[in-house]
Amino acid sequence: MANIKSAKKRIKVIEVKTARNRMVKSAVKTAIRRFNEALTAGNMEEAKAKFSFAEKKIMQAASKGIFHKNNASRKVAKLAKQLNAAM
Repeated sequence: MANIKSAKKRIKVIEVKTARNRMVKSAVKTAIRRFNEALTAGNMEEAKAKFSFAEKKIMQAASKGIFHKNNASRKVAKLAKQLNAAM
């Protein structure tokens, strides 16, 4: 445990940021999973809607610095490729 006051504060700040990052990453993973479920079910209209939602969540995470922008773009491109292949 830290003894210095500023170090104690940083520990609290890091805990808050870590919790937020986990929440956002979980939301992104859930959005991707729901897109994949819609895709495997063969429901193209729902898959398109889930794709746009997943893309939005991924790009929001990238804008907050949770994902690197290239990583986010790669994730979106992978999902778009799956959607186009299924159509």
